[in-house]
Amino acid sequence: MEKLLELSYALDTFYFLMSGALVMWMAAGFTMLEAGLVRAKNTAEILTKNVGLYSIACIMYMVCGYGIMYGDGISSWLPSIGFLSADDNTVAAVTAGGDDAPYYSNLSDFFFQVVFVATAMSIVSGAVAERMKLWSFFLFSVVLTGFIYPVQGFWKWGGGFLDQAGFLDFAGSGVVHMCGAAAALAGVILLGARKGKYGPGGQINAIPGCNLPLATLGAWVLWLGWFGFNGGSELKISNVDEANAVARIFVNTNMAAAGGLVVALITARFRFGKADLTMALNGALAGLVAITAEPLTPTPGMATLIGGVGGVIVVFSIVFLDRIKIDDPVGAISVHGVVGVWGLLAVCITNPDASLMAQLLGIGVIFAWVFGASLLVWAIIKATIGIRIAEQDEYEGADLAECGLEAYPEFNKASD
Repeated sequence: MEKLLELSYALDTFYFLMSGALVMWMAAGFTMLEAGLVRAKNTAEILTKNVGLYSIACIMYMVCGYGIMYGDGISSWLPSIGFLSADDNTVAAVTAGGDDAPYYSNLSDFFFQVVFVATAMSIVSGAVAERMKLWSFFLFSVVLTGFIYPVQGFWKWGGGFLDQAGFLDFAGSGVVHMCGAAAALAGVILLGARKGKYGPGGQINAIPGCNLPLATLGAWVLWLGWFGFNGGSELKISNVDEANAVARIFVNTNMAAAGGLVVALITARFRFGKADLTMALNGALAGLVAITAEPLTPTPGMATLIGGVGGVIVVFSIVFLDRIKIDDPVGAISVHGVVGVWGLLAVCITNPDASLMAQLLGIGVIFAWVFGASLLVWAIIKATIGIRIAEQDEYEGADLAECGLEAYPEFNKASD
């Protein structure tokens, strides 16, 4: 029996680590997607932001974020401050048996959770692209990943009051994706639109990205990484029931992405008269965000429909935000925020344990906390060191202004 428990422990720990590695690879997906959807003169800066934010997230979550999110807490509302410990004694607990024994390494849990917080911060990166100061962005990354994200994570995944109220969010449509979108929205409001994006009389000027093959590759990488995101959130694979659950999650995740892409593509064809690739890519990501809140209980057909609704929502959300002059170069607020809300509500369709009031409570609390706290932090940064690059620097490109080099030095700047 002891050997069987040790084998299960090893298998579940390995599965957890490999799932975390897939989610870590999503950082590359976000990087490529954003690099493809911005102009050539801003590419090196967006690449620097993404590798920087990932590293900052890892350090801050180690220093305090993980302890805040999964500490004992002062109350169900107020988390405690704690620090990651490398003293990993879970093997002894597992081999001792018992229903409450841990079934994977504590440090594998940390690794899986830290790549989630980096995902939330990556969402902010795309929304504020092409006009934000690099070091202001990094400063905000410290606060979001170390404090803002862990607090609302404690309320749900750390056993806080949202979890006690029955709020359901399997893998993070709210805790991760809506959180990132709310922080992004606060930053975009204070930052303002890119120069030339909006003209007089409600005119909206398209600013196309420089590399759609790269953006498409980024979407594929994110699609692959999402199997770790949702599948790993089952936390276990070492028995028949859990293995079957993981298989179902993988299938539903894939079908939701496919449904989101196809429906977004059709919606764009009717709305714009063309098959818009960027809308198709965002449709796939919208389907993935939509199913993340509950990828286990739907049938594959229902998962496809849930993703498809996300695909419709994201097209109209992107158009609406442009009309009200919320400039989001990659559509991150729509994909992760608006569709994240839909995903949380869709839980009520397939999970009999879901409560609409609990889901609405979770949506309201997470958005209010993250948006309010982020708005305050952005405002402080704006009032002190500023958040927007100079107009001339924006014209010449953030690559030269912020990084002193160009991603495509052979390109003529006039073509940007």
